[in-house]
Formats: sequence, C-alpha cells, structure tokens
Amino acid sequence: MQQTPSFAPIMERAARRKGGREVLMSLLGAAPAMDDLASLGDDRVLSLMTKCIFRSGFVWRVIEQKWPGFETAFEGFDPRALHHKADEFWDALTADKRIVRNGAKIMAVRDNAAFVLDVAGEHGSFGRFLAQWPEDHITGLWDLLGKRGNRLGGMTGRYFLRFAGKDCFIPSRDVVQAIRDARLDVAENPTSKRDLKKIEAVFNAWHAETGLPYTHLSRIAAMSVGENYDADTLRGHSGGGVEDGD
Repeated sequence: MQQTPSFAPIMERAARRKGGREVLMSLLGAAPAMDDLASLGDDRVLSLMTKCIFRSGFVWRVIEQKWPGFETAFEGFDPRALHHKADEFWDALTADKRIVRNGAKIMAVRDNAAFVLDVAGEHGSFGRFLAQWPEDHITGLWDLLGKRGNRLGGMTGRYFLRFAGKDCFIPSRDVVQAIRDARLDVAENPTSKRDLKKIEAVFNAWHAETGLPYTHLSRIAAMSVGENYDADTLRGHSGGGVEDGD
C-alpha cells in the first residue's frame, strides 16, 4: 500500500512562496462554519447552484455583473414558486436579456428547484443536509449532486459546495499537481472514482495530521505549486477565491 505523504513539505513550500507562514495563513479566509451552512435558505442554495452552472464554460466576471438580473428574472430563486411555474415562464426566459440565454442551463434551474425541494423535504432544508454530510466522505456528496441534480456533476458541483460554505477540498489542476508532486499515484486529470477516492483519503490523512479544515488544506496545496500570485492579487480575487488554483 502506498504511504500517505506528509502535509508538512507542502505547507513549508507554500509558506516560502507567499513570504512566510503568517502571510500564508492570512490568505486562507475564515474556516467554514457549519452552523451558517445549516441556516442557508433554500432560495440561496438554488441561487448558488445556478450561478455555478452558468459560470461553467463562461467568463465568471460577466455572470457576476449580470447576477442582479438573474435574481430578478428567476424571482429570487424560491424553489417552491419556480417548481410550479408553467412552461411559458421558462420559454420566456430563453429570450430574457437580463440573463445569459442558454436554454439547457435555464431548464436546469427548474430541475434543480425540484431537487432542492426533495432534499429539503427529507432533511428540513438543503443547507441542513449539506451541514450534516460527513466531510471525510465528500466524494459521496459529489456523486449525489451529479446523480440527483442537473448539471451539478464534476467541478460545477464541487465549486457549488465551496461557495455554499461546505468544508471540502477541490481537485483543481494545482491541487492535483501538489498531490502528484508528493508522489501520490493519481492521473494528471483525475476523473475515475479510484483516483478521487485516493485523493479523498490523502486529504482525510492531512486533516488528521494538521487539524486544518479541508478548505484550507486545499488552498495551501494550490498555493504550493503553479503560478505564484502575490498576496495582494490573491486577496483581490473576485468570487471569494483567495487561492492560486484551488
């Protein structure tokens, strides 16, 4: 069995690149708070899902600039109200200039409204469901989002969890490079369940080793390799991202 690499060399390299451990730690942001996640409204959950779906394959900045129009067009993303909208409402959105008029992504909102309602009915709210999911089995949550949601597989679902406030790692290009540099045998673009479970096991071990949140581990790993953005640039990143490639 392959030995789990220590997180210490990754931490040391990231600190060296960012100008010291104190600077590095200042770039990580607040630790995820599960109480905040549990209290997240179902309308905000659907809004975040939709934002991540529309960002996928598009310029994030443009979606951010148009987002007030999305909120108005989708009537505040109330999943119960949207679930009962007639076909004519959805057809009209495909010509609505307040949003990006991608028919498949627009219809994903209707499907995901039903998904949010189903999960909320099972657990009290979607946010409570996310907060209760064990962080050491995040790949299972990715699978559930991909199977029960619409267009929530792959990186879209993973970024949704991050922006919602779930403590989780993201197997981005830089994070995977850091893992491969630590001699973990995974593909450069890991998509198989086998590779993703190996990455999950490594992050579980690093969490036990350091006591750090998974989100912080992921960001430190990303900042240990790749393009070495300076601290001010990272702090100025939009969308809450403060890491190089996480």
